[in-house]
Amino acid sequence: MKINKTALIPLFLLSAGLRAETVFVTLEKDNALAVVDPVQGKLVKTIAIGQRPRGISITPDNKFLLIAVSDENTIKKVDAETFKEVSLLPSGEDPETFALSPNGDKVYVSNEDDSMVTVIDTAKNKAIKQVQVGVEPEGIGTSPDNQWIVSASETTNMLHWIDSKSLEIKENTLVDPRPRALSFTADSQQLWATSEIAGTVMVLDSKTKQIIKTIKLNIPGITADNIQPVGVVIDNQRQRAYVATGPANRVAVINAQTYEVERYLLVGQRVWNLAFSPDQKRLYTTNGVSNDISIIDLDGQKVVKSIAVGSYPWGVAVKP
Repeated sequence: MKINKTALIPLFLLSAGLRAETVFVTLEKDNALAVVDPVQGKLVKTIAIGQRPRGISITPDNKFLLIAVSDENTIKKVDAETFKEVSLLPSGEDPETFALSPNGDKVYVSNEDDSMVTVIDTAKNKAIKQVQVGVEPEGIGTSPDNQWIVSASETTNMLHWIDSKSLEIKENTLVDPRPRALSFTADSQQLWATSEIAGTVMVLDSKTKQIIKTIKLNIPGITADNIQPVGVVIDNQRQRAYVATGPANRVAVINAQTYEVERYLLVGQRVWNLAFSPDQKRLYTTNGVSNDISIIDLDGQKVVKSIAVGSYPWGVAVKP
């Protein structure tokens, strides 16, 4: 009997238009990288990558993965096809999160223990500057117009606005306690930041560097102490923002025009980070305690699948 392979493809992927893509997930406890085929809905392979991998990004040309290997004090540059190590970037001690410049020529690394941001020139494979910031920097983001690097200091409760040309701090913004993650809108006009302790999402104007809206997350049936916003992403049209809420096990869906919370989507346990598919039809979340990722169909605004990937999935990146 001839098998219709199209019938085996999940309906949500058919409705969104079938697109081949690969999802990469760092596994903090397995010291590995998970490679996932979301079309087939399965884990393809797991690759040993180094001690305690967390932050991950893909270069703008989609050729290389950059992976923060925290306990080895480096960021590994890995071929996105062969998974062979290409080079080691001098990240400073205990790198956890980092951000790429829009064209990929610089990497900005949060050095939590040293209260520093390390700036790496990727062409020279060299650290060219360290910027002193507040205590326990973690979240870091770059504006798409390449004007700003913003570092969030968890203990100082500040966002530090670093000029991308001078690599000097130009302004500091006091925010809600323990800011965790940052994301600029595609037009660079706004910066969204999460507060893990206050259970809030703050929207800042990039010109004034001031908070224009604070959004309090309230999830029915979940106590306030379990609502701990971490990762945040905003779609390119600035229609919606999506916020991982940690042990609340939900993704908050926020209207990015009205700043109203539209719904909460139940995902896996201890949701950390999120990444869009290249066409922004899907959202992938890493669920650290349930050891899986969730796939959210953004047209239908619903969770359609979970895929087991390994121990303590942390960071996520997607390759077309």
